[in-house]
Amino acid sequence: MKPRGPLMIEHRLIEKMLTIAAEELKRIKANRKVNPVFIDTIVDFIRMYADRTHHGKEEDILFRELEKKELHDDDRRIMQELVDEHINAREVVGELVEANSRYADGDSKSIDVIVERLSYLIDFYPEHIIKEDKTFFPDTEKYFSEIELENMLTEFWEFDKKMIHEKYNKLYESLKQRYE
Repeated sequence: MKPRGPLMIEHRLIEKMLTIAAEELKRIKANRKVNPVFIDTIVDFIRMYADRTHHGKEEDILFRELEKKELHDDDRRIMQELVDEHINAREVVGELVEANSRYADGDSKSIDVIVERLSYLIDFYPEHIIKEDKTFFPDTEKYFSEIELENMLTEFWEFDKKMIHEKYNKLYESLKQRYE
């Protein structure tokens, strides 16, 4: 397996979660009611899986290694677009969190922001995923030797092993601050 393999497998789970989010979005629009726990769950998935775990491997490993290479201008441009898209998605998720918090505190007007931000994410990720799966990943593998690809794949597996510990250490720290 090449490094794009695990990344593309992760894309499939992201797509499945977005399908569920789209169904919930229909309910929100139809009923003008939000389930704050559902939004928290989707946010947790996006932050920990799509962003920290998946984008983490891309940014912290793949893009880092590509920075060391003499990239074609188109490949460098697409890589920068992907980084910018990751940053934008993080901002949108932050806005979704804020709107969900306001909604949970009784601000019914925040439903419109929740609908808008959730809609954005549901529309954003499929296009982003296509750009990576169909263009960027296959086009940039040519910069690496087989050994470099194997080493990167090993680093991906090591990166994944650390994620659960990172998640629950952060949970502990947040609870510790709340209860001290």
